[in-house]
Amino acid sequence: MKKIFRFAVWVIAIIFLFGAATVAVLWYLWSSNLPYIGALKEYNPPIITEIYSADGQVIGRFWNEKRIVVSLDQVPKHLIHAFVAAEDARFFEHEGVDIQSIFRAFMKNLMAGKIEQGGSTITQQVTRSLLLKNLKRTYKRKAREAMLSLQIEKSFSKDKILFLYLNQIYLGHSAYGVEAAAHTYFDKNAKDLSLAESAILAGLPKAPSKYSPFLHFDRVRARQRYVLERMREEDYITKDQEDEALKSEVVIKGKDENPFEKAPYFTEYVRRYLEKEYGRDLLYSGGLKVYTAMISDMQQSAQTALKKGLRELDKREGYRGPLRSLFPEEIESFQEENEKNQMTNPPEIGSFIEGVVEEVDDKEEEVTVIFGGETGLLPLSEMQWARKPNPEVPYYAVKVKTPSEVLNKGDVILCRIKGKADNPHFWMLSLEQEPEVQGAILAMEAKTGKVRAMVGGRDFSVSQFDRATQARRQPGSAFKPLIYATALDQGMTPVSIIIDAPYVSSLDPHDEDIWKPKNYAEKFFGPTLFRNALIKSRNVITVKILKTIGVHNVIDYARRMGIESDLSPDLSLALGSSGLSLAEITTVYSVFDNDGMLVEPLFIDRIEDRSGQIIEENQPLLKESIPRDTAYVMTNLLEAVIKVGTGWRAKALQRPAAGKTGTTNDLRDAWFIGFTPGLVTGVWVGYDDRKSMGKGETGSRAACPIWLDFMSEALKDQPIEDFLTPEGVVFAKIDAESGLLASPYSGQTVFQAFKKGTEPTEYTPKPEAAKSGRFSQFDMDFSQ
Repeated sequence: MKKIFRFAVWVIAIIFLFGAATVAVLWYLWSSNLPYIGALKEYNPPIITEIYSADGQVIGRFWNEKRIVVSLDQVPKHLIHAFVAAEDARFFEHEGVDIQSIFRAFMKNLMAGKIEQGGSTITQQVTRSLLLKNLKRTYKRKAREAMLSLQIEKSFSKDKILFLYLNQIYLGHSAYGVEAAAHTYFDKNAKDLSLAESAILAGLPKAPSKYSPFLHFDRVRARQRYVLERMREEDYITKDQEDEALKSEVVIKGKDENPFEKAPYFTEYVRRYLEKEYGRDLLYSGGLKVYTAMISDMQQSAQTALKKGLRELDKREGYRGPLRSLFPEEIESFQEENEKNQMTNPPEIGSFIEGVVEEVDDKEEEVTVIFGGETGLLPLSEMQWARKPNPEVPYYAVKVKTPSEVLNKGDVILCRIKGKADNPHFWMLSLEQEPEVQGAILAMEAKTGKVRAMVGGRDFSVSQFDRATQARRQPGSAFKPLIYATALDQGMTPVSIIIDAPYVSSLDPHDEDIWKPKNYAEKFFGPTLFRNALIKSRNVITVKILKTIGVHNVIDYARRMGIESDLSPDLSLALGSSGLSLAEITTVYSVFDNDGMLVEPLFIDRIEDRSGQIIEENQPLLKESIPRDTAYVMTNLLEAVIKVGTGWRAKALQRPAAGKTGTTNDLRDAWFIGFTPGLVTGVWVGYDDRKSMGKGETGSRAACPIWLDFMSEALKDQPIEDFLTPEGVVFAKIDAESGLLASPYSGQTVFQAFKKGTEPTEYTPKPEAAKSGRFSQFDMDFSQ
């Protein structure tokens, strides 16, 4: 018996020693080259870069991992307890590895023949996520995970480990950490989460997709119930608290909202700048805070005005026809699909819908449209605009007289719901179409250069090309103020007289082709005051002024006033032949509004890094561009453009304003650049493929109404201000026709600003002895 006992002891000892040696060897092999846990002391994970408007709204977020790091004192206790109860009930007791959980998981995996359950502690999850995330799921990795977890528990407090865990854990829909998840699902900070909401978040780590609050709310409720039950079992909450949380209403955001949609073109401009200046890694992982100059209300007003104006213009262009036409047997399936869409997007006043024409009634002058389970009436009055497109015929010359001219039964059309019809079961509709024409708008403060609103196109989801900063389009007559400002500094005055008569030249001395510029109305008006030439936008006179003062002088002024694009060094410059961006030409007009000082457009106020340190701060950079008196005289002339010239539509603003229209050959581009004291706004309208707009679609008709709509909203709560007259400027009451001082013999008179010393000194004589104005060295006839 003793021999058998000794033998058994030896066998056990050998087995123990062999097992110990095996464990030691495996420990050595698996623990070699372990990651350095000291890296966790400085926790700098990829976090969200956020873009803010000047009024504090988030207008953009960029990330590789959507994470907002939050300190533990900003996390409610019940949220911490919910995660501990659901993920690692013995977290505050174990030292990084929970043997009980490991044994339970080992037995389950052994029975399954594969790894199905991990039994990981919160510490092990932190280890895996931060130190071993690139390793495959094997027993070797589990061993390394356990070793690292034991080290972490010795080196860090439980609070530090919870801080790492609650900021690192993935919780679905691109959200990492509890703060990002709270914003994603509940649109609030983690510190404001209720017990019921906290239980939902704590249930997500197991399978974020399976328990998505957006997609599977029934599963979410079941998982929430489990978490609350575990919290009660661990004595974190009472039975009454559990019941109250289960009964409480939880509101999940309708969708994962994207703040980028608030100002997509503006925010994309900022994103491109950040990537260029700071690199992609810092942009998407560095947690920058970018504070912009944009004001949300003004941006919204700009977007609304542009969309409204483009839709109205597109209707004036004519109706391009229904979206498609259905055979009778296709209508039922179309309706079924429409009904499905209406379950998530029910029809409401102002919304756009696709419907199918059920009946066209010329006698009653209406069309019956069905969409899903709804019926709408489309009266003739809401489709009279729908003439066939013809750019040679102005929109007001043709009106639809009967519905059948436009629509047939089975046509699928786009409509907007305007309200309820007399029959309460019917909706009142208007005929619509998605515009093809594009546009852009940019508004900036003249004194600071801060860009308060910028829209680079009709719809960012359709086209990301930014027509406010990236496009180069011919400004047409919107360029003329640059020439007239140069001329004022070359000795001309508002009452210099130039002969409006045919002018023949060649743009290039080596080119035999003859160039004959003409006025928009294709008429000539004889002796014309400098001021009237600008007010009425006379092309030929502007060419003559440019020839007199010199093309290179104007190009020099253009550079001084903020234009960087290439400019044609020939007389076609007078007609705005060189492509400019909307941002450039708007900057030029800001010089007039800013006493002759140039300030560059400023999109970003400051940028902070993840620690709150300012890494970029922008202040207005002012430099003298043109003389102060020149800027004011030009402002005065541009006020007259609105009062009695091509910008007359802007008078409806009912406050002092100055501006200029611009229209290019063949109506390919339409502009209006205008300003009030302190705010300058530019609008461009046209087609991307540079095709012509309809007849009469000038800057006055196509662009000015957009400017007016925006400025009316932007300034509605602002006091009315006048342009302040600087020293060195005098006013004179002049005869509007002769340019001489007004006398009892004058007809129409106006008050005109002059540089001091250039005002007229002669009075308008009796008609029988009338002079033809105040001639100078510039009063020439360039008809040769």
